[in-house]
Amino acid sequence: MDTTTHTNSRRVLLKVEDAARALSIGRTTMYALIKAGHIATVQIGHLRRVPLAALEAYVQQLANDQPEAA
Repeated sequence: MDTTTHTNSRRVLLKVEDAARALSIGRTTMYALIKAGHIATVQIGHLRRVPLAALEAYVQQLANDQPEAA
């Protein structure tokens, strides 16, 4: 069995806390962004997860909203 494939695979769903860490923000701020609809989440049973694609889309939107440098 090749265990390196499993450990090197990219997670597509993150815990809210892990998503917050990835953005270098706090848990409360992350939940506020989710509640405001800025970051999409999915529900799996009673668990809330943040798709990696939703984080990437949010970061891209932030970059697009930045004023151009003079």
